[in-house]
Amino acid sequence: MTDTLPGLGGTLIDRMGIEILHASAERTTGTMPVAGNTQPYGLLHGGASAVLAETLGSVAAMHHAGPDRAAVGIELNVTHHRSARDGLVHGEAVAISLGRTLASYAITITDDDGRRICTGRLTCLVIAEPPA
Repeated sequence: MTDTLPGLGGTLIDRMGIEILHASAERTTGTMPVAGNTQPYGLLHGGASAVLAETLGSVAAMHHAGPDRAAVGIELNVTHHRSARDGLVHGEAVAISLGRTLASYAITITDDDGRRICTGRLTCLVIAEPPA
């Protein structure tokens, strides 16, 4: 589904191996491989979890903004609970608040066994037009 979202090809999303599985303003899901996204100890890099969280929330906010507006992240918070060494991590962004100018999401990231890896919160500003 990543290929069907405008502007996502050739971006960090591609380089991280993120795949968007479902996208709507209310709920967006996706996966990311652990392989290639680790720190030197072989554990999933905390920054990679943050990238997945911001990606899922931003894609959801893009859907909320609609075709004539854009959504840009203005605040991201992540808490790391545990790490992963292999497989995929699975993320879900669920809308907390969908306003005219702000959209906020709670993001949960789990491993292949359903154990929570990371919890995040993203707030996006909805702007009149995409940034140049």
